[in-house]
Amino acid sequence: MTNLRTLHFYATPEHDCSYLQDREAKTLFVDPQAIIAKDTYSQLSDLGFRRSGRHIYRPHCNDCQACISVRIPSTEFQPSRSQKRVLSKNSDIKIRVVTPQFNQEYYELYSRYISSRHADGDMYPPSAEQFNSFLVDGDQESCFIEMRGPDNSLMAIAVTDYLENGLSAIYTFYDPDDTRRSLGTFAILAQIRHACHIGLPYVYLGYWVRECRKMSYKIAFRPSELLLDGHWVTIK
Repeated sequence: MTNLRTLHFYATPEHDCSYLQDREAKTLFVDPQAIIAKDTYSQLSDLGFRRSGRHIYRPHCNDCQACISVRIPSTEFQPSRSQKRVLSKNSDIKIRVVTPQFNQEYYELYSRYISSRHADGDMYPPSAEQFNSFLVDGDQESCFIEMRGPDNSLMAIAVTDYLENGLSAIYTFYDPDDTRRSLGTFAILAQIRHACHIGLPYVYLGYWVRECRKMSYKIAFRPSELLLDGHWVTIK
């Protein structure tokens, strides 16, 4: 089994940044052939790595440190007034934790979400192959946190990895036509509750970029911790 000392890493050539216009980015990948145990994956997450399908990566840009890893201490989290309103608006949602899988209901929601919210991105157009490679395939312990309305309609799914010390929020997709419920925020709140329920101290939210408005929601959960110069720093 591979550990941090024996892992090999590979850097990509420079490419267009996904977050900031007119910027070039580089990405550092863990050897995709390596077998990554849960403890090693957890250590990598503490160092700012993320997972996408079978790939574990982090930004590795030459002259930019804009991407900052964020995690929420689940047991210390205190919802804001607006987050309490989101919880209240969604008190009728039923939550179920299931094994990652492809089915037509999940895929149709995913396809609608990508087509409505990310038609200008590199995930468009959606496909069943993309769904499987991005959200189902992978060597890590993972789950789908399924959220259904009172009529049993599928509202949202949060794709989540289990770490030794927390949950890693991989991706969330939800009904793009329902703007009242703030389903993206509710999905994070649901993951925080799940972490508390199973006794895990953190929820890792991925990268926050100050200059990217789409990322601003990630530091609306307080307290949060930011990975700065290799150390997790609390912001309240």
